[in-house]
Amino acid sequence: MDKLKCIIVEDEPLAAEVLSDYISEVPFLELKHVYTDAIYALEGLGSDTDVIFLDIHLPKLQGLDFIKTLTQPPKIILTTAYNEYAVEAFDLNVVDYLLKPISFQRFLRAAQKLINTEDQSNNAAPHQLSYSYFRVDRANVKICLQHITMVESIKDYIRIHTTDNSYITKYQLNKFITSFPDAHLVRIHKSTAVSKNHIESYTGNEVEINSKKFRIGRTYKANASAVFENL
Repeated sequence: MDKLKCIIVEDEPLAAEVLSDYISEVPFLELKHVYTDAIYALEGLGSDTDVIFLDIHLPKLQGLDFIKTLTQPPKIILTTAYNEYAVEAFDLNVVDYLLKPISFQRFLRAAQKLINTEDQSNNAAPHQLSYSYFRVDRANVKICLQHITMVESIKDYIRIHTTDNSYITKYQLNKFITSFPDAHLVRIHKSTAVSKNHIESYTGNEVEINSKKFRIGRTYKANASAVFENL
């Protein structure tokens, strides 16, 4: 495939340097330019730009406001030290939301999503993320189901883990699994369900997600093994 041409919009020199180094390590990415603020990025943004690695807190024009000025935005990956903008960011159809400090492993997962969305954009139907709102504390929080990595049961509550955050909401684990099939969850323990799409490795006794291993309960081994064989 052709390399995806990237720009970085980042006012922190060290953060820009880290992203530049990461891009140079990924064979299908090519760095075109680094901008220190979004105004200059607007002036230099060309039709051949495939990806923007965009900080949120920028001088003059904030990252999310920058996205809203683009009529036909390229793929965008947000890079930020703040997690409170994730819901608004995914409403703007960003590909991923990276929290600083960004590890290369996490960067690589985001880069792979660029390939996945590229493949999907070549299909007849555009890619749509399914989502639902969940009551978290006093707010209704939007969570994209495809970004859920695993769900843990905590008595009458569950903890929903996503690629960038976790949320506690009142729900029964089994009801959650059956109510939201788009999350692609498989039960591996009485208190744990994992997303098939985010499994990095598995054995007959455990699965690995986000470099963490989770034990498969004896009662759930047969069903989990049958699911994993079709991955």
